Amino acid sequence: MPSLLPSRYYPEPHDPHGLDPQPPVRPSGPIGILVVNLGTPDEPSAPAIRRYLAQFLSDPRVIEIPQWIWRIILHGIILRTRPRTLVPRYRGIWLEQGSPLVVYSQAQATGLEKALQMEGADVRVMLAMRYGNPSIEAGIDALRKKGCERILTVPLYPQYAASTTATVVDAVTAYTARLRNQPELRFIKRYQDDPGYIQALVSKLTAFWNVHGKPERLLLSFHGLPQRTILQGDPYHRDCMDTVRAIKAHLPQEDAERVYVSFQSRFGAEKWLQPYTEPTLKAWAQEGIKHIDVMCPGFLADCLETLEEIQEECREAFLHAGGETFRYIPCLNDDAQWVEALSQIVRRHLSGWSEKA
Repeated sequence: MPSLLPSRYYPEPHDPHGLDPQPPVRPSGPIGILVVNLGTPDEPSAPAIRRYLAQFLSDPRVIEIPQWIWRIILHGIILRTRPRTLVPRYRGIWLEQGSPLVVYSQAQATGLEKALQMEGADVRVMLAMRYGNPSIEAGIDALRKKGCERILTVPLYPQYAASTTATVVDAVTAYTARLRNQPELRFIKRYQDDPGYIQALVSKLTAFWNVHGKPERLLLSFHGLPQRTILQGDPYHRDCMDTVRAIKAHLPQEDAERVYVSFQSRFGAEKWLQPYTEPTLKAWAQEGIKHIDVMCPGFLADCLETLEEIQEECREAFLHAGGETFRYIPCLNDDAQWVEALSQIVRRHLSGWSEKA
């Protein structure tokens, strides 16, 4: 049967402008690892915060109401007023090197690459933010330029939720769907009760207590979600409870009995996961509980929700209600034990891609 394509699509072997009939062997190339966290404004200014919020709050997985209604609220009200009110809050947590979320997430990504390469794995690690910069698109492009034909995406969310982990999968697959030469993709879904992750948390907690003494109660505060999302099948609440159970199982019984759980960052008027963090702290103070610690296991890097909402707003609420000692235990951040645990999680997911996994 004659070809339906012009002969120019089938160049002769000696055609200097044609395709090479014997191309060189293609090297396997390094494995790319895309570490992704939520995101942050580029700087603590109203325009930068507005750009960030516009992208973040336009994601239909984050705000699950009819989009035509939400766009009116978002562009007509929130983006006109909210950025200015957030400027002093972001300025209050900003580090000399930039946003704490980016600084600590980058430390984890850098540490991960070093740990894997020290064991002989041929990997390249790039940090990306789901919203803001560095973008997921830029991260994927950078890995491809380094020769990575295989990319493992590692969301820095131990507990899975559609509004966090799933949005990362959405963004990665949407971008690669536009590529002619797509990389092979893998994703880590969750590691909410991974032994290394749990042990890193418990070690940080016990080290803090060894220096500062133990409180009457320890509150583990997770980011909240609308309760309806759980009723619709989101496993986030169960993942959080898995983390709490694992932490308590690694503590002596008398310390496990100090542990309570709550959910923070409620937004809007509908019912969210309960108990709520700030009302819980106020109620404790009114009951006569004077000395408490708060830890946020779902956040792997400190950010506005931990440094400002918990360390400032919740502290003020607890002390104003009659409490005496409020201590916030920082996130894992650049903790070496956590970086090693993360490298172990990644190694398992590289099985079959890397003989060093």
